[in-house]
Amino acid sequence: MINIILLNEMQLKNIPSQKKFQLWITTTIENIFAKIPEQFSEVCISIIDKETSAELNASYRKKSGPTNVLSFTYDSMPGIEETSLGDLAICAEIVETEAKIQNKKLESHWAHLTVHGFLHLLGYDHIIENDAAMMESLEIEILKKLGIENPYV
Repeated sequence: MINIILLNEMQLKNIPSQKKFQLWITTTIENIFAKIPEQFSEVCISIIDKETSAELNASYRKKSGPTNVLSFTYDSMPGIEETSLGDLAICAEIVETEAKIQNKKLESHWAHLTVHGFLHLLGYDHIIENDAAMMESLEIEILKKLGIENPYV
């Protein structure tokens, strides 16, 4: 099982609980074809603000402005066994704004972005059209198991 380390440095009250994040990650793991190597036992989820999101997006993706979720995998150092699969940095302000604009339930959007970001940690991507279709299909299937409607309609 992957344990979730939740860092809510903004001390926001309206973010999902650690149990919710755990449920979303566990459900994702149960519904993917890839096996997660046993040495990985944790994922860190950081709740960040727009400023931090923009800084990370510029530094690591060379894109300007904040984004909803960023995924960071770890590069293992020789001789050191890494236990963390990686980090997700989720911008609470962007999640809330997108949910309102797209008329989505806030918790459903949190779930979708958590699943989406976690799939990136596992190597899934959406740059190439075929990969995007596969990733979206997987997200829809996982969210359906969580009782959440297709986020792409």
